[in-house]
Amino acid sequence: MAEVRVFPLTCAVQNYAWGKIGLSSEVAKLVVSGDPLAVIEDGKPYAELWMGAHPKGDAQIKDNRITQTTLGQWIAHFPACLGSKVKDTFQGQLPFLFKVLSVNTALSIQAHPNRDLAARLHAQFPEHYPDNNHKPEMAIALTRFQGLCGFRPVEEILGFLKCVPEFHALVGNEAAEELRCSVGDVVRTSQVLKKCFTRMMNCEKKVFVDQLNMLVKRVTEEGAAGKDTSSSNGDLLLRLHSQYPGDIGCFSIYFLNQVVLDPGQAMFLGANEPHAYLYGDCIECMACSDNTDASDPCVSLYDPPVPDFTVMRIQVPALVKQYTVAPVDSASILLIIEGDATATSAAALSDITLRRGTVLFVSANESISLHIISQSGMTIFRACCLL
Repeated sequence: MAEVRVFPLTCAVQNYAWGKIGLSSEVAKLVVSGDPLAVIEDGKPYAELWMGAHPKGDAQIKDNRITQTTLGQWIAHFPACLGSKVKDTFQGQLPFLFKVLSVNTALSIQAHPNRDLAARLHAQFPEHYPDNNHKPEMAIALTRFQGLCGFRPVEEILGFLKCVPEFHALVGNEAAEELRCSVGDVVRTSQVLKKCFTRMMNCEKKVFVDQLNMLVKRVTEEGAAGKDTSSSNGDLLLRLHSQYPGDIGCFSIYFLNQVVLDPGQAMFLGANEPHAYLYGDCIECMACSDNTDASDPCVSLYDPPVPDFTVMRIQVPALVKQYTVAPVDSASILLIIEGDATATSAAALSDITLRRGTVLFVSANESISLHIISQSGMTIFRACCLL
């Protein structure tokens, strides 16, 4: 019998506490749309949908003609599905993990190591760093999405040090003055910024809790009196403090850029870049710009400065009823966000029904023909590795 090389997946859901609850979560909506028999619990958080072969959330294969149970097992059995370059470069592993995130409360601040540091940390402290790979990430907004990403321009940080005495107290006079004197020297500013940030994050608990309580009290009173609290970033401060009272991360808003993405906009999070997601729903791709592809006006390409992954957004207009998903020399994972279609492929051996929430694995160099049924067109996200 011929080998099936295009097939649907059932993907792992992660119920982290910060996720949106029940059907307010885009993750939950996609799961139940893709599988009407899925049960969504009203009071349960649905934080992440993992689409890939990660050992902690390996996707299940939804095709009873295939003997392997999971995507990871199938790839291990048929590594050529990855594409020759990808297979050789990434030692027979799918190099990306594709996700949907539904964020209700802020995530903790993270900064992921680069590839060399990740390997060293894994070798020395495997219990704390179980993965030896680096973890660059890209987030593409599905709804209005808010996050913190990278250090603010130094002038903005100096402005907060001047206007927010509680913040200044944690950084200290000496470090604040050192930062002020570094303006104009990019390398020096970067070094001092990291020093100031580390000093604040390592501050003695009683000191930062006292300063945070004073800051929250002051901003609350100023807001109640009708005063403008924007010079203290008051609205975001009170929101984060209500979610995580007494947490040092509340002060990070004075160091990090606040980013708001409209649907379709993206941000790339490179190695050692401090970041935290605050609220909203997004597509995320990570290692395991937004440019239009001139060869296909339906495709927008999100191509980050790392080789591990690329994401495409395919938007098929309402009037188009036949569309071909072009082959690439890489395995792909497709997620249907909107629309209904029947998919045919020589590598599928039978038709596949696509609807919102369907996840499809496509082996390298295979194309898919879509017969679109929905009246409003289709929106599909595709993750792959374009070496």
